[in-house]
Amino acid sequence: MTPIAITMMIIAILTVWGGLALALINLSRHPEEPEDELPEVVTQDA
Repeated sequence: MTPIAITMMIIAILTVWGGLALALINLSRHPEEPEDELPEVVTQDA
């Protein structure tokens, strides 16, 4: 492999795995709310 091909391969690998790592860090800091729990609706009687 040429040095340019190796460089591009390293950039591609870092992009994919770096994005995965950042997504996991973001998800661990801000977990998604479960969708089965509906928010309570407050109604006012007229």
